[in-house]
Amino acid sequence: MKRETRIAQLLFSLIGLLLLFAESASCEVRLKDIGRIEGARPNQLVGLGLVVGLQGTGDKGELVSAMLGNFTRNFGVAVDRKDLKSKNVAVVSVTCELPPFVREGERVDVTLSAVGDAKSLQGGVLLQTPLKAANGNVYAVAQGAVSLGGFSAGKGGSGVAKNISTTGRIPGGALVERATSFDIGDGRTIRFLLRNPDFTTASRVTEALNRKYGNVALLKDAGCVEITVPERFAGDPSTFVASMEGLSVSPDTAARVVVNERTGTVAIGGQVRILEVAVAHGNLTVSVKAAKTVSQPSPLSGGKTVPIQTAEISAQEDANRIMKLESSATVDDVVQSLNRLGATPRDIITILQAIDQAGALQGELILQ
Repeated sequence: MKRETRIAQLLFSLIGLLLLFAESASCEVRLKDIGRIEGARPNQLVGLGLVVGLQGTGDKGELVSAMLGNFTRNFGVAVDRKDLKSKNVAVVSVTCELPPFVREGERVDVTLSAVGDAKSLQGGVLLQTPLKAANGNVYAVAQGAVSLGGFSAGKGGSGVAKNISTTGRIPGGALVERATSFDIGDGRTIRFLLRNPDFTTASRVTEALNRKYGNVALLKDAGCVEITVPERFAGDPSTFVASMEGLSVSPDTAARVVVNERTGTVAIGGQVRILEVAVAHGNLTVSVKAAKTVSQPSPLSGGKTVPIQTAEISAQEDANRIMKLESSATVDDVVQSLNRLGATPRDIITILQAIDQAGALQGELILQ
């Protein structure tokens, strides 16, 4: 029996150590997950095209007639614009992001959005549409059947709709015609850019790089670390990037509370602390109840018995609604305390604003 108890104790100790190691390891992330190499970025493309094959849900304006006339003219068919009144065609904007390192012949997803007064793009097919970058060059061409995340149908003044039917996607609908050029620095120096600039995180990245590769990294600012490619990777910077992006560091985060008053969403960062403060969350309930009584006249007065409707008004405020938050409370303490108050997300927004105005919130309150 004692032997089984010792084995159980050892197992629990081992589980505790594994959980401790897992917790400490979860605080570290790879460099590839918190930043990117300067120059490795996507490029935005945009085009204006025609979606055909709609069931009477297309555009009715002049724009679709003009574009449809240009389209037919390109195929040697001259038609007067006044004769082009098809409601089965819609003008759409076509957008996509060209990922870095993409090559000719690869496919990327595109998003379509109705430009005119089209009611739905359901069942439509996008005609060949060139997609241009900001420099005016065509980098991809889009074409294909439109996929929607919703629908709409109606007749005679009645209808039903789900989600948005005037936007859609074509998975793999754009064919890359021109690749974007990318050079990793000058072959000797590259720059690592943090997605969330922070001096502490950038300093830790610099230390991790210097610890593994020698004195190669230099902290430039909160969002940039300049790296000299080591000698053993000279002439092959891509291999060095593949090696360094697997390094793990512990990123630091600022203490922020983000509040979206439109949706009632509250996001509290783990570094948020509060000083000692008392919070009173009152809940006043006012109820009005109708009551019927009878007005009975005095004997021999000649009056009549009349029913009368009166109102009973009561007001009640919940007691024991004051909660004390201790100094240096963590985010978990704050959430649990506010939940004990019975606060809804809307109430928490007001409470956090009051705590911030009282100077007890040790962090940045961001309102959206």
